[in-house]
Amino acid sequence: MELINDFLNLTAPFFTFFGLCFFLPPFIFFKFLQSIFSTIFCENLNGKVVLITGASSGIGERLAYEYASKGACLALTALRKNRLEEVAEIAREVGSPNVVTVHADVSKPDDCRRIVDETISHFGRLDHLVNNAGITKISMFENFEEITRTRSVMDTNFWGSVYTTRAALPYLRQSNGKIVVMSSSAAWLTAPRMSFYNASKAALLNFFETLRIELGGDVHITIVTPGYTQFELAQGKYFSAEGELVVDQNVRDVQVGAFPVASVSACAKEIVNGVCRKQRYVTEPSWFKVTYLWKVFCPELIEWGCRLLFMTTSEENALNKKILDNTGVRGVLYPEPIRTL
Repeated sequence: MELINDFLNLTAPFFTFFGLCFFLPPFIFFKFLQSIFSTIFCENLNGKVVLITGASSGIGERLAYEYASKGACLALTALRKNRLEEVAEIAREVGSPNVVTVHADVSKPDDCRRIVDETISHFGRLDHLVNNAGITKISMFENFEEITRTRSVMDTNFWGSVYTTRAALPYLRQSNGKIVVMSSSAAWLTAPRMSFYNASKAALLNFFETLRIELGGDVHITIVTPGYTQFELAQGKYFSAEGELVVDQNVRDVQVGAFPVASVSACAKEIVNGVCRKQRYVTEPSWFKVTYLWKVFCPELIEWGCRLLFMTTSEENALNKKILDNTGVRGVLYPEPIRTL
C-alpha cells in the first residue's frame, strides 16, 4: 500500500497538470453553452411556494421582495415577529399573491418542523427552501470566557439549516424543488475575531456539497457565498463574546474596512436569478471569487494580509480602520449613518 501511495505522490501532480490542460478548455466551453441554455429556459416562479428563514432583515428580507416581484407565494420565518409582519406586507404589495408568516427559532428542531408543517398546511407544497437565518459573534477566541456561549452561532447558522432541510426534504423531492444555502466567502476568507462564524459557514458549504451528491438530480442545491454586503455587520451590529447584541462602528470599520460593500438588493437579485438558472454557486459581488484562488494557491499571503489588515493591539490602530479614516472613503462606502439599537 505504501508503494502505491509513493507512486501516486510522484505521478499524480504530473498527470493532474496535463489532464487539466487538455480538459479545461472544452469543459469551460461546455459550461458556457450550459449557461446560455439555462438563461433561455429560466424557471418561472409565478405561483411557486418559497420558504425563507431569517426573512425579517438583510438578505432574507430582500430575497422575499425579489421572489415576491416574480409572483412567488411566500412562507417567511424569523424571530422578530413585528418586523416579519412588516416584510410580509411589503412582499404582498410588491407582487406576491399569498404570504404566510411563522414566528420561530431555527436553532430549535421542533420549530423547524413546525415551520415546514405550517407551510405545507397552508400551501400544500414547497418548491424552494432558502436557508438564510444566521447570526454573527465577533471576538478573539481567547476572549470568550464562557466558550459554551458560542453554541448559538452553530445552532442558528449550521444546525438551523440542517434541521429545516431535513423537515422539508420529502416535499422538495415531490416538487423536484431547490435548496438555497446562505454560506459565505468567510468559509475560505477567514478574518480574525469571527472564528465561530467562519466555521459555521464552512460547515454549511461542506455539508450541502455532500448533500448535493446524495440527492443527485432530485433536488437542486445552490450554495451562496456572498462577499461584503449591506447586512448587519456592515452596520456594525453583532453579538459580543458575552452574547449581547452590540452596535459598534469601530468594529465595523476594522472587520469590513475599505472593502466595497454590495447592496443587499443587488445580491438578492443575483441569488434568485442564479437559483432559477440552476447555478451551483452564486457569489456576489462576483469579483470575490478570485479570493478563493488566492486562498488555494497562496494561503500564506492571505494569512499575512489578514493579520496586516485586522490584527493590532487595539481596534483604533487596525490598518483597515486607518485606511477609512485617512483616505476619506468612509463617506462613499458608508453614506448612511450607523443605526443604533
